[in-house]
Amino acid sequence: MSFLDRIAACNNADLTPLLPFTIAGRQVGWVAPGFAERLVAFPDVFAVGGVTVALAPHLDTPARRSAAVERALERLAADGVVKGWRGERYPVLPLSSGPQGGGKMLMAMERAAIPHFGIRAYGVHMNGFVRRRGGIHLWIGRRAKDKPTYPGMLDNMVAGGQPVGLSVKENLLKECREEAAIPRALSRRARPVGMVSYGYQGPDGFKPDVLYCYDLELPPDFKPRNTDGEIESFRLWPLAKVAATVRDTEKFKFNCNLVIIDFLVRHGAIGPDDKDYLAICQGLRR
Repeated sequence: MSFLDRIAACNNADLTPLLPFTIAGRQVGWVAPGFAERLVAFPDVFAVGGVTVALAPHLDTPARRSAAVERALERLAADGVVKGWRGERYPVLPLSSGPQGGGKMLMAMERAAIPHFGIRAYGVHMNGFVRRRGGIHLWIGRRAKDKPTYPGMLDNMVAGGQPVGLSVKENLLKECREEAAIPRALSRRARPVGMVSYGYQGPDGFKPDVLYCYDLELPPDFKPRNTDGEIESFRLWPLAKVAATVRDTEKFKFNCNLVIIDFLVRHGAIGPDDKDYLAICQGLRR
């Protein structure tokens, strides 16, 4: 097994059978034909054609689009098609833009439905680390066993999706407080260090997602404590152990592997003499 295996697992999507999903003539996602057939039941919301799925043109404002789609999604959730309803809305933007990149939000959509429409979601992931005599150690979280997605798997110290109404930095500070009880004065020291992106196809649809990455060096005596019930426990691992776990196992939630591999590259644990170095660096941003 290799780091490239982890990158390949995050980029398993085949767009060939998928239908473009558009709003007001702008593509925002991709829909599988089987899910498109479900949308035919809502002709006042979706225009389903042979090669595209579009939002009905009379839904001409973000508020109208959001409300109409929400009603359709509630019915699909009641039928068991959309699972794991969160009650949290994500922004829907053209595929070419980002939440802080000048793109205008076309509507908001329930988080659980985002992959069904192949809409790009954004998130914040933070590597919390400590410098010890033996080198860098990373704080690793284990997801709660009752989480609706990837229960019991290993995770970054802090991570969360990017909802409507918060800036990326505000969201990071919120997640630091909720997931690891990091005081605001400390979490504000987190440094933005770039992004990773991928195209993952799972049972709920296509995820062409972007994760904004942060690093936070923590005091040696700091111990994280989860406050929202999403993380079962934390452990502090030497960087070499983290690297081996990512490389040789599938214990981490799939996209967390990319965030850690990016950390390994930036901190020299994977260097230019590694035979896969160029492929790894290029594979982190698809």
